[in-house]
Amino acid sequence: MAIKGAHVLLYSSEAEALRAILGDVFNWPAVDAGGGWLIFALPKSEIAVHPAEKPSHELTLMCDDLQATMDELASRDVSFAGEPHDEGWGVVVTMVLPGDVRMLLYEPRHPTALDI
Repeated sequence: MAIKGAHVLLYSSEAEALRAILGDVFNWPAVDAGGGWLIFALPKSEIAVHPAEKPSHELTLMCDDLQATMDELASRDVSFAGEPHDEGWGVVVTMVLPGDVRMLLYEPRHPTALDI
């Protein structure tokens, strides 16, 4: 099969500030697609399909230690909506990124496909 990757799009009214978070805070390497338009490399990823009434999709980020990751991100001016909570399948919190981009961050308690 010819599919070799995925390209995720984030839309933000504060695109430059969000790019700074991805590069300077998350430390994701990037290539310049021209004119300073950065495309960031993502960490290893997986995809899951959940039942739903209406089609949708979302991007969530995983970490090994949620509290330690939150502490590090907070020290670098990333904010969070609410406190971490246990969903059974993982401990989760919502990050609030520039432009009010909300993204779930979680410590999984389920098997992952990251190392296969």
